[in-house]
Amino acid sequence: MFKRLFPFIFPFLFAFFACTPVKKEVRYEPLPKGEKFQYRQMGLASWYGEEFHGRDTANGEIYNMYAMTAAHRTLPFNTRVRVTNLENGKKAELRINDRGPFIDGRIIDLSYSGAGAIDMVGTGTAKVIVEAVGFPGGDFSSQEANFTIQVGAFAEKENANRFQASLGKKYPNVHIVLWESNIKRLYRVRLGKFPTETEARRYSETLRRENISGFIVRED
Repeated sequence: MFKRLFPFIFPFLFAFFACTPVKKEVRYEPLPKGEKFQYRQMGLASWYGEEFHGRDTANGEIYNMYAMTAAHRTLPFNTRVRVTNLENGKKAELRINDRGPFIDGRIIDLSYSGAGAIDMVGTGTAKVIVEAVGFPGGDFSSQEANFTIQVGAFAEKENANRFQASLGKKYPNVHIVLWESNIKRLYRVRLGKFPTETEARRYSETLRRENISGFIVRED
């Protein structure tokens, strides 16, 4: 009976999720070791492939576009996440080993194989739900770390240096991080150093009122 009802139930669920407002603060809590790590967020997923294949990921591994991995800006490395494509109901489990995406409105970057598993290679992006499902071996990674705010990215190092110098007159700990793919190089300008994501988000709101926008990034 459930199989007969599923074609009618799934569109209803999709409509429900599509109309549900997304909170600015995700459900994301540091919990004692041994307790369940909670994270759930709805948003846009994208994927990255050949341009990055064979290069270092943010955690020092070599990116393999055929592995079931993903990039996230703030989740601890090795977090296992379940990604559900809300457009077709397909699910995949992946491990976080990289940082990104750094495009406004996107919440996770999947590997080529991860994107294929939920049938979004052709479309490039899809509306998804991302849920933490644990860590390898059950090991819990602390939510306390160094968080920063990425406020710019430049192809020319001189432009990044000028922006850094300008911001440094008013804001603390402005630094540049080099990022490279197989075909391009960027100099990312980041601002501040915060022990928790919550503190970084609060400071980001202050910056936004001063017309400076950016992404919260966990620097491991």
